Amino acid sequence: MTGPKIFAPDYYARMRELESGSWWNAAMRDIAERMLASSELPRSGLLLDIGCGSGQTLSWFRHRWPGWRTLGLDVARDGLVAAHTIGHERVFGASALDLPVPDGSIDAVITLDVLQHLPLEGGDLRALREMRRVLRPGGRLFIRTNAQSWPPTDDDPAYMFHKYSTGELRRKLEASGFQVRRVGRVNALLGLAEIPREFRAKRTGGEGYVGLLAELPKRNLLWHAKRAWLGVEGSAVAAGLSLPLGRTLVAIAEARTEGARR
Repeated sequence: MTGPKIFAPDYYARMRELESGSWWNAAMRDIAERMLASSELPRSGLLLDIGCGSGQTLSWFRHRWPGWRTLGLDVARDGLVAAHTIGHERVFGASALDLPVPDGSIDAVITLDVLQHLPLEGGDLRALREMRRVLRPGGRLFIRTNAQSWPPTDDDPAYMFHKYSTGELRRKLEASGFQVRRVGRVNALLGLAEIPREFRAKRTGGEGYVGLLAELPKRNLLWHAKRAWLGVEGSAVAAGLSLPLGRTLVAIAEARTEGARR
């Protein structure tokens, strides 16, 4: 199975299924909650979800932090339409490279699996600097992105796909005006299952980014066990530990004040 290519309509349909029902997405929301809680997130504020897709993260955040207002941006019209249908009115079409948001008007930013799909020649740094611009000093940023792992994956210029090392992500966050509180790898043990599937996908589908490989699993005892194990890895990172392996990077950072910016 090669999985749908990014930007294709079936890619977004598969993504919506996984966001709403997979153990991986449920566990990743658990990890995001732990990371945000470790940063002493205020009880109220304005959240910006960059790459909000169908609004699943916005719904989760509203449920967990009901005192916050939310705003979502995405380049995919299909995702925005889906977000509207589940009650998110403040979602708009926009790129992470040029945020239509005033300076210092946001209290927290979440961006999930967006950074790795930006233009390879400096797109990630431009987007991170835009995030810093719209955040007030001290505002929080939570990022999830792909980690370079094994087998190593070359950049794909056709689908603008890049995988990060922990050091690279930290350096780019710091260069963009952020103080990194936590950054580390998760999806270490369970991510090993992706290795044979990626090899098969490359043999049958050619080179380059192969899209979403996962299929929606049944919610059974194994589903809950996988969610719990990935949560253990997330707790380790939230506590400041650095895992040597893992196919996903998560980071929580704080917007530095103007005087502290480099």
